[in-house]
Amino acid sequence: MATAMQSAYKQNAMKTASPGELTLMLYNGCLKFIKQTRLAMEENNLEKRNLNSTKAQNIIRELMVTLKTDNEVGQNMMRMYDFILNRLIEANVKNDANALTEAEGLVVEFRDTWKEVIQLDRKQRHGAGGKA
Repeated sequence: MATAMQSAYKQNAMKTASPGELTLMLYNGCLKFIKQTRLAMEENNLEKRNLNSTKAQNIIRELMVTLKTDNEVGQNMMRMYDFILNRLIEANVKNDANALTEAEGLVVEFRDTWKEVIQLDRKQRHGAGGKA
């Protein structure tokens, strides 16, 4: 029962989230799958490693597809996403924990920066309340 309620809650949260909040959810999902990839590496579980690494890669691909690259910031972010994607692929193919750690660090930076942007936007729109 709790699982069905959690699933319904997550679906509702996604439907009502702003584009900024959806991006934050993508970053958090990517980090979740990176952590599961790392665990699979430690367990020597090739199938689990590949599955979770592919999920993390797909999230980065989604971020790349939706990124506006009509300015220098967008173009720089695209290069960083491409780098992260390549590190995730290398981590999976070569079982390279260092490549995974490198990708994870960059995703954490993007996520944390994005969270700050959302908080600042909320403060500007709604006053001092609200946290992401």
